[in-house]
Amino acid sequence: MFCTSSAIALLAATMAFAEPPNQLTSDEEAAGWTLLFDGKTADHWKAWNDERFPSRGWIVRDGSLQCLKSNGRPNGGGGDIVTRKEFKNFDFRWEWKASPGCNSGVVYFLRRRERPDPTTGLIVYGHEYQLLDDGGEEFAKVPPIRKAASLYGVVVARNKELRPLGEFNSSRIVVQGKRVEHWLNGQKVVDYELGSEGFESLMKKSRYAQLPGYGKKLPTPILLQDHGHAIAFRNLKILDLGDE
Repeated sequence: MFCTSSAIALLAATMAFAEPPNQLTSDEEAAGWTLLFDGKTADHWKAWNDERFPSRGWIVRDGSLQCLKSNGRPNGGGGDIVTRKEFKNFDFRWEWKASPGCNSGVVYFLRRRERPDPTTGLIVYGHEYQLLDDGGEEFAKVPPIRKAASLYGVVVARNKELRPLGEFNSSRIVVQGKRVEHWLNGQKVVDYELGSEGFESLMKKSRYAQLPGYGKKLPTPILLQDHGHAIAFRNLKILDLGDE
C-alpha cells in the first residue's frame, strides 16, 4: 500500500497523541493531578459503607475498573464505591464504556438519608452525572433529564455526542466555587451555579426538592454507582482545586 507523506504525518501525529490509558502525562504530574486508577489495583477506592473494597461485584480486568452485571437494581452486586479522599473544588476526569441497557452514574456532593428510600432502598444521594446507554430500547421513553451526562433529574445535558456503544466515552466534572460543569467527549454539556435562581427553580421541580441539603456544596468523595449493570471505567484522575 502506498502512503503519501501527509498521510504518514497524520498517522504519526495520531499515534503520538494517543496516550496509554491509566497514567498521568508529565504535564499532569507537574500540575498536581492524582491518578485514581492505575489499571491494576483499586487502592484509591472503597465500599461506600466500609473501609474495604467490595469482595464481589467489582473487578479489575483488561486495564479497567469494572462493575459486573447483576440484577439491574441499585447496589445489586458489590455496592457503590467511593474515593478514599474527599474533595471540595476539583476537576475529575474519567472514561466509561457502557454495556447494552446500562444504567449507572457518578455521584458527588454526597449525603446520607436517615432512612432508605422506600422505592430504591438507597441511603446515599447527591448530584449525579448520569451514565446511560441512551440508545437502549428500554430507555426509549426516558426523558432527556435522565439521560447520559445530565445532572440526573435536574439539568439536561445539551449538544452532546455519545460514542457508539462498546467504545469508551470521555467525561469530566468540574466544581469551582459555586460553578459546576459536566463535560462529555470534549464538549461542555451542563453548566449550573449552586444557589442561583435558575438552579433553585429546577431543583424545586425535581425529586430531590425534599431531600435535606441537596443543592448545597460540601467536601465530597466521588462515587461510582453499582446499578446492577455492567460498566467499565478507566483513566480516572482528579485535580484538587483547593478549598476556595
